[in-house]
Amino acid sequence: MSRFFRGFTIVWVVLRYGLDELVLSGFKQPLLHRLRRILTIGRKLDAPRGVRLREALEQLGPVFVKFGQVLSTRSDLLPPDVAQELAKLQDRVPPFESQIAVDTIERAFRKPIDQVFAQFDRTPVASASIAQVHFATVRDRDGTEREVAVKVLRPGMKTVIDKDLALMHMMAGWVEKLSSDGKRLKPRQVVAEFDNYLHDELDLIREASNAAQLRRNMEGLDLVLIPEIFWDYCHTEVMVMERMKGVPISQIERLREAGVDIPQLARDGVTLFFTQVFRDGFFHADMHPGNIMVSLEPESFGRYISLDFGIVGTLTEFDKEYLAQNFLAFFRRDYKRVAALHIESGWVPATTRVEELEAAIRAVCEPYFDRPLAEISLGMVLMRLFQTSRRFQVEIQPQLVLLQKTLLNIEGLGRQLDPNLDLWSTAKPFLEKWMLEQMGPQRFWRELQAEAPRYAKLIPELPRLVYSFLQQKNGKDQQLVQELLREQRRTNRLLQGLVYGGLGFVLGMLAIQILTRIRIF
Repeated sequence: MSRFFRGFTIVWVVLRYGLDELVLSGFKQPLLHRLRRILTIGRKLDAPRGVRLREALEQLGPVFVKFGQVLSTRSDLLPPDVAQELAKLQDRVPPFESQIAVDTIERAFRKPIDQVFAQFDRTPVASASIAQVHFATVRDRDGTEREVAVKVLRPGMKTVIDKDLALMHMMAGWVEKLSSDGKRLKPRQVVAEFDNYLHDELDLIREASNAAQLRRNMEGLDLVLIPEIFWDYCHTEVMVMERMKGVPISQIERLREAGVDIPQLARDGVTLFFTQVFRDGFFHADMHPGNIMVSLEPESFGRYISLDFGIVGTLTEFDKEYLAQNFLAFFRRDYKRVAALHIESGWVPATTRVEELEAAIRAVCEPYFDRPLAEISLGMVLMRLFQTSRRFQVEIQPQLVLLQKTLLNIEGLGRQLDPNLDLWSTAKPFLEKWMLEQMGPQRFWRELQAEAPRYAKLIPELPRLVYSFLQQKNGKDQQLVQELLREQRRTNRLLQGLVYGGLGFVLGMLAIQILTRIRIF
């Protein structure tokens, strides 16, 4: 019943804000138009379409706000007025009452707010779909005061998300049953992945651990700053981290006036993405402009500042190696290798002809080489590849959905920073170096060093392990082992006899030769 009411609410909001006009503007069906007017008596369409779309997504809740955030980075796919309005979803979601945030903090730490923080600013500085942020001051264990940002979860989020995801699961089931592409697209698995990521965002302890891992991974790279986590002040509903000071990456003119090298910033973003994906297999998967700033502090001038670590992606060693080989073959225009990799991985049926798949991939990708980012769209490339994949029955890999989303975010950022950025030439040297490290002697030595402690422990125990294994065998196996051992002893005696006999024969012949020479015989 709750699904029915939520579905009805979605339809009502779509009609109330006139979103049906965006989709059905050319649909001339009088009966449908009359029904819409009856269901939405009094609706006003005076506001611009972008404003109406943003307000509708805000009213529908966090899942739809997330969807709008992803759309906002695709300015090449949306009309400018819609893209600009959706960009407000990144950091302008209406905040909830400050007293609710205070109550959440006091409930989490079981003490008044004044005993938790030395100072707490009740006016939120940022409000997102899942949580909002307040500035505060804490005292370290040694008494030093530190400026921090306090992230507080929105109340009642789990119930809202569960309802929307229940509808998504239901619709995914319909798609899988009714669509000819349903099985190949794995919609239920994709929704299950999205379900996991959204629920992970509801646990701020998990987000704090994500931030700590990324901070360790990025040490020494000198490209990005990750805030320090204050674990004494973290709870599932509250996360306290170092306050980061920077300029939002969307304020490009302000960054340029401050002296930031914008083209280099764009190249650093590509390097940062490929480093997290292929070196670490652990990447920030929510890299929209609202989560990224640029530092203007002298000691870290021009570096990225990453925020909001609720969604991260992970890749296995197999995924990393397979993707790297695909990217590298793609950058080298080796379409035959790309086709062969798809067949080897099982993404397409084994009966697929390599030459046919190669020709199809070439037709999609070749027109986009040697062009600046301003003249190409990864979204368009992915759409054409999707159309090609339908012909060859390519299976969608759910574990790579986040990677695809993040790659589109990176393209959106790169387009905003430097429309002339050559994504291919920027990424190719990094991937070539990475592949050399993966396939060469460096990897063998790293793996040997990693396994050395286990080998050092295992080798002394090997005789005991073999003896224990033999002891565990049943009587028949023991008899067989004993027979084999007796046969081995007989063989050893025979070999010893042959060796000793042969040695005696050789020594005898040698003695005869010596005696003959001294004329004893």
